[in-house]
Amino acid sequence: MHVAAVLKRKGSHVISIRPDQTIAEAVTLLSQNGIGAALVLDSPDSVCGIFSERDIIYGLATHGADIMTRRVETLMSRDVHLCSPKDTIAAVMNVMTQQRIRHLPVVEDGKLLGVISIGDVVKQRLIDTELDLETLRDYASIRADQ
Repeated sequence: MHVAAVLKRKGSHVISIRPDQTIAEAVTLLSQNGIGAALVLDSPDSVCGIFSERDIIYGLATHGADIMTRRVETLMSRDVHLCSPKDTIAAVMNVMTQQRIRHLPVVEDGKLLGVISIGDVVKQRLIDTELDLETLRDYASIRADQ
C-alpha cells in the first residue's frame, strides 16, 4: 500500500503555523486541535519546519517558561523529512523509525498534499494486514471446498 491511500482515508487537511508566530500561539494551536505537531509554513506550499511537543519540552528545559513569547522559528525543527504519495507504507515506516520522527509532510511536484503521522501509518498497516488475512482465509476456504 502507498501513502496516497492514507491521505485518501484521512484527508489532506493540514494544521500549520507561521515561523513568526509565538510559541504560546503554537501551544494553543496544538491543544485546540488535539495534535502533537504542526507544520511551519512560510508560504502555502513551502514547509520550512515542523513544530512539535518535543520542541516545547526542549525549549522549556533549556530556556524556561519565557519561551512562550519567543517565535516558533527559534524552536522548530528545520530538518523536515518529506514523503511522496507514491511511497510505500513500509518505506515511510522505516524512515519514521530510523529518524525517530512521528510526522511526515506529503509533497508532490512541490505541492503540499497533507501530512501523515506514525499513527496513520500503523493504522494503514493494520488495515493491510486484515485484508491479507481475509484474502488468505477466502483462499483456504475455496481450496478446502474443492
